[in-house]
Amino acid sequence: MSVPRPLAPSPLEAPAKRHGRLGIGIGSRLFLLAGAGLAWLIPALWNPTYFYALVIWDVVLFLAFLWDLFRLPVASKLRVKRHWHETLSIRGASDVTISVSNPTSRDLRIDVMDELMPSPWHRLRWLTAIVPSGATEGITQQFIPGERGDVRVGRVYLRYRSSLDIAERWALADLQQTVRVYPNFEHAGKHMIYLARSRQIELQMRLMRLRGTGSDFESLRDYREGDEIRNICWTATARRGKAVAKTYRVERSQAVWLVLDCGRLMNTRSEGYSKLDRAVDAALVLSQLALHSEDRVGLLAYGRALNQRVLPGRGAAQLRHLVEQLAVIRVEAPEADHIRAAATLLSMQKQRGLVIWITDLAETAMTPEVIDAAGQLLSRHLVIFIVIAQPEVNRQAAIEPVNSQQMYETVAAQEMVFRREVLLGRLREHGALCLEVAPHQLSTALLNQYLSVKERNLI
Repeated sequence: MSVPRPLAPSPLEAPAKRHGRLGIGIGSRLFLLAGAGLAWLIPALWNPTYFYALVIWDVVLFLAFLWDLFRLPVASKLRVKRHWHETLSIRGASDVTISVSNPTSRDLRIDVMDELMPSPWHRLRWLTAIVPSGATEGITQQFIPGERGDVRVGRVYLRYRSSLDIAERWALADLQQTVRVYPNFEHAGKHMIYLARSRQIELQMRLMRLRGTGSDFESLRDYREGDEIRNICWTATARRGKAVAKTYRVERSQAVWLVLDCGRLMNTRSEGYSKLDRAVDAALVLSQLALHSEDRVGLLAYGRALNQRVLPGRGAAQLRHLVEQLAVIRVEAPEADHIRAAATLLSMQKQRGLVIWITDLAETAMTPEVIDAAGQLLSRHLVIFIVIAQPEVNRQAAIEPVNSQQMYETVAAQEMVFRREVLLGRLREHGALCLEVAPHQLSTALLNQYLSVKERNLI
């Protein structure tokens, strides 16, 4: 099962209108001609009559400017359209085309700037195109969004001039619209390929079915040497007059809950991604794998309030719904309410299931609330508790100090690392599967842990 691609944003078209009080400007060629006219100043040093030649030159340029300006069509005659070629995803390159229709009788040289959302991988810039008379010309650029969710796209600005390039007009087209940026689909596909290659045939079978393990009955077959006695079906043996054994498969339709912390601690950035972005990518990859294994996947994203809740379900429609909800998850400034999230999950999921909780730990003297919240789930559910590590703290803890300042920093980092190990050890003692993973390794570690749970039939 591949991740379903939502539709690209809808195209939008609007007429241009004047931008600015006058909506006019001076072309680059007029600056060059005006600079050339200053050459009259050299002979004017000896003969003041040449000053009159400079004045005449400037008047000629001014008249040429007016003539060229009035030859340019007014902005309202131009139509501008924005067309998205594909679905937008964070840090994924998508093509967007701005088309300008020129119904006039003159060719136009047009500079276009689309007011897209700035990001570390995209800067606003002017693009130039020649639009022949009576034609439509498109300018395509690559856009790389820097954040997920519903974002506002601004207007399109135009500067157009004739072939003389003496005068120009300024215009804009109101193409403001809200578009949705999704998690990184290429990231999800890359990890699925990585799993298929690295885990080889054994994990390929786990993704589909496993015979001889699990507790879901699948079929009957002749008894073979090495089969367990408890797997013999005695009624079928009596009917056939020979030993018949039952085969089982890994359980399906089990509830898998993805619980994502959206509090302030998840806003830390590394390599352009926040911790929440990494968690969302990992959740998308895990959703794809779990649904492929015919488990039922649900989602609970929370901050101070419960932001997104998706009840467990199966199939492509469920994956599409999860993709839509993961796209709009945002980090909140305050600390998340972990106790409320645990209570909500317990009320929504009565039967035993697998809870995958992705969060981070606050560096406080008290026990973080999220530890107590996760502990409340252990009596009923299997919990995979994943803490996103702080690589810079681990690096600092491993440094051999050479002065007193580094010694203090190293000891503080070692205390933080030790405290995290103690907190996670406390959860492990109560049956949780705890991991502390570097941000860039989160998806891989989560997939491996999920497959290990399925293999060992822990749910």
